Amino acid sequence: MMSAILPLSDGGRVRLLSAGDGPAVLLIHGVGLRAEVWGPQSQALSATHRVLAVDMPGHGESDPLPPGASLPDFVAWAARVVDALALGPVAVAGHSMGALIAGGLAVTRPDLVAGVAMLCPVHRRGPEARAAVMARATDIAAGRGDPEAPLARWFTADEAAPRALCADMLRNVSPSGYATAYAAFAAGDATYADRLTGIRCPALILTAAGDANSTPAMTYAIADAIPGAAALVIPGHRHMLTLTAADQVNAALSDWLKETST
Repeated sequence: MMSAILPLSDGGRVRLLSAGDGPAVLLIHGVGLRAEVWGPQSQALSATHRVLAVDMPGHGESDPLPPGASLPDFVAWAARVVDALALGPVAVAGHSMGALIAGGLAVTRPDLVAGVAMLCPVHRRGPEARAAVMARATDIAAGRGDPEAPLARWFTADEAAPRALCADMLRNVSPSGYATAYAAFAAGDATYADRLTGIRCPALILTAAGDANSTPAMTYAIADAIPGAAALVIPGHRHMLTLTAADQVNAALSDWLKETST
């Protein structure tokens, strides 16, 4: 994959990795990670598409958003990215917080989105889950974030290689960028929930059966809200199924991309 820095209209800069030719698909990762986490998807999808994986603000080599930025600020950032690419409407796939950004972009800027895929999205957390994620956001803001905690939620004991990849990313992420993004993620699970019915592009909503935070029930609820959306729950995996169930995820994304092309 080729690495480049993309200048945005507000003076910010975004790092992106690109591969392949054809219709564009933009990949947005989750909190604490980097564009490289999309490696299996970039390799598979670049056979038919131009794959553009970006570092989220304050992650990798992308400039941060100001402290206190909310989910709509991240969605506006994604709109600036698509505008700067100057490729017209693109398919947008996001994982975890990236899924919230992708969904928000499809709601607010349908002119920029040819299709939306939300992988392991959160949606209207219950009181207990909300309290837990807000507590984690507070700990991260105070510098008490423990990389081992998310890794234990994301992987089983036998998934050593993908766990090591994500562990390296979490240990090297900018503390301030991580804290800003996590706070927006923690508070953003219902931001666009009432507006999902307005999405009209091809939509794929996907999670893992063993994802305790981005649950199957959330995936079905989002898919029920979006007209014509496809829902898929992959058994035997947890939150980072983009790495641990890459073949199944790639097949689902390929089917979705065929729909965006028609």
